[in-house]
Amino acid sequence: MNDAANKANAEQRPMFDHVALIGLGLIGSSLAHVMRRENLAGHIAGATRSEPTLKRAGELGLCDSYHLDAAEAVKGADLVFLNVPVGAMGPVAERIAGALKPGAILTDVGSVKGSVIRDVSPHVPEGVHFIPGHPIAGTEQSGPDAGFAELFENRWCILTPLENTDEGALERLIAFWEATGAHVDTMAAEHHDLVLGITSHLPHLIAYNIVATAADLEDVTESEVIKYSAGGFRDFTRLAASDPVMWRDVFLNNREAVLELLGRFMEDLSALQRAIRWGEGEKLYELFKRSRRIRREIIEAGQDTPAPGFGRR
Repeated sequence: MNDAANKANAEQRPMFDHVALIGLGLIGSSLAHVMRRENLAGHIAGATRSEPTLKRAGELGLCDSYHLDAAEAVKGADLVFLNVPVGAMGPVAERIAGALKPGAILTDVGSVKGSVIRDVSPHVPEGVHFIPGHPIAGTEQSGPDAGFAELFENRWCILTPLENTDEGALERLIAFWEATGAHVDTMAAEHHDLVLGITSHLPHLIAYNIVATAADLEDVTESEVIKYSAGGFRDFTRLAASDPVMWRDVFLNNREAVLELLGRFMEDLSALQRAIRWGEGEKLYELFKRSRRIRREIIEAGQDTPAPGFGRR
């Protein structure tokens, strides 16, 4: 066989022979779609404890095999994704430990990394490469119907390798995420949890709280809140529509970083309250101007669009 034929065969071979997706919600189903599009997996095994979810995944043709038992799904898998709430990572890892093959890469997509490392590491067998990860991509939608292949394009995926992480396994996982269209960065788990605390966790906490506050106002009816929703409140409700199980687990498992950031936020909010009370317009203007600049920088970095309504339909 000549070099050209060898190259063609190599290009046709998938990046991984067998990939297991434990959880088929937004991230899991999006991974299935992009793996199909980019030929990243020879066989996709999907697992979920919910029979209706598994049936729907089958109707959508997300996987090649479907399992209610996660341990069955990971048998023979070269790459395993834990796409479950962070509070369930440990029990799932314990369930599949005996079925993981030596040399397999085990990773996750959780929004908290410290607790995942704490809960999963004790169950990782010798010879299996555990590399925690977090694709910073998502919508407020959930379930197998929510996934789409473009979810990870031009988004960041953060990997938090452990001290003894195998370099070859890390390079393969980086290559996988880059093939989905994502940018990849690595950092310590503790730093990840602090960064995501301010960029994701605290904003969601504020959104959940302001929507609840609006709903509880005695002088404003719920129908008025819904009927007269302006853009600001409407976008808070989008965040607050996110999966409640996932976000419950995020806050319980990243409590130290969230509480630290919440304390800082409350101090800044008190300063803003004083500026409004005393009519300090210049302070308000400078704060709003600085915040507006950050919005422009997010757009310039390609992480959002300047189109009306944030480009959303």
